[in-house]
Amino acid sequence: MKTNIKSDPAVNEVFDNYPIEVKDKMLRLRQLVIASAKELDEVSEVEETLKWSEPSYVTKFGSTIRMNWKEKAPDQYAIYFKCTSRLVPTFKTVFKDLFEYEGTRAIVFKLDDMVPDEALKECIKAGLRYHKVKTLPLLGM
Repeated sequence: MKTNIKSDPAVNEVFDNYPIEVKDKMLRLRQLVIASAKELDEVSEVEETLKWSEPSYVTKFGSTIRMNWKEKAPDQYAIYFKCTSRLVPTFKTVFKDLFEYEGTRAIVFKLDDMVPDEALKECIKAGLRYHKVKTLPLLGM
């Protein structure tokens, strides 16, 4: 099944306004979200929009995934998941210290980190179909 990406043009403005040393990292996260969605049969559409002025990704059965870089922490960027979900706690169980976490809401990367793409895609996939997998042990990961 083909996955339709419905993108708000304002999202591109946000990416265009990131500092050059951050923009490639953020575009890579975006690429991983879209690639992950395309690998899931049950995801036919992803809405790319802004929530709290941050690039955000929403699917019919998923939990919103956001990403951002902030001036107050210029050496890092993050991908955010709903803090009341089981997502980040499950990632901690499955991937242990492979990632740096911010409480129950984010996976945080330093600008010079090598991002473990395949593991991160598993986290993204769990978020994109969260309401279908939330009752499964370890979210079916």
